[in-house]
Amino acid sequence: MDSVRTALSSAVTNHAPPVPEFVDTESRLDYLRWLGTMSERLKKKKTDFETRKEFLQTVWYESKRAGLDVALVLGLIQVESNFRKFAVSSAGARGYMQVMPFWTRLLGDGDAGKLFHMQTNLRFGCVILRHYLDRENGNLFMALGRYNGSRGKSPYPDAVLGARRLWEH
Repeated sequence: MDSVRTALSSAVTNHAPPVPEFVDTESRLDYLRWLGTMSERLKKKKTDFETRKEFLQTVWYESKRAGLDVALVLGLIQVESNFRKFAVSSAGARGYMQVMPFWTRLLGDGDAGKLFHMQTNLRFGCVILRHYLDRENGNLFMALGRYNGSRGKSPYPDAVLGARRLWEH
């Protein structure tokens, strides 16, 4: 458990800025097309263009950084918080990706208030989901169940996978 805690803590505390980097022009164009399409889809939830752009850029960056499918992360955010930055669940999970406060004590400095900071919340959520995917040997259904605390039950993974389809590009 200490080795897992150390690895996750290191992944969470890496303060690299969410600036996309591209190996070639085609990759950059693909990203810009994705950004335009997703921005239109998200317009009802986030009306301000700059806010929407910053959110999508950060989701893209943190998803790629963790080796996750961006559509999956957007589907998870839709199911967890419906894109509300200050969402709090009845269990106390916070922010876009509904991260439980104990994770900040386990991996960070213990300040659960930081879970309302967009990049921090997305970083924690993506790192945690990646951890569960690795732990479940790539089984997305089981990893999503672990993320939600409903391992082995289908409603949550089915909801996220359904929402994921809305965000595919």
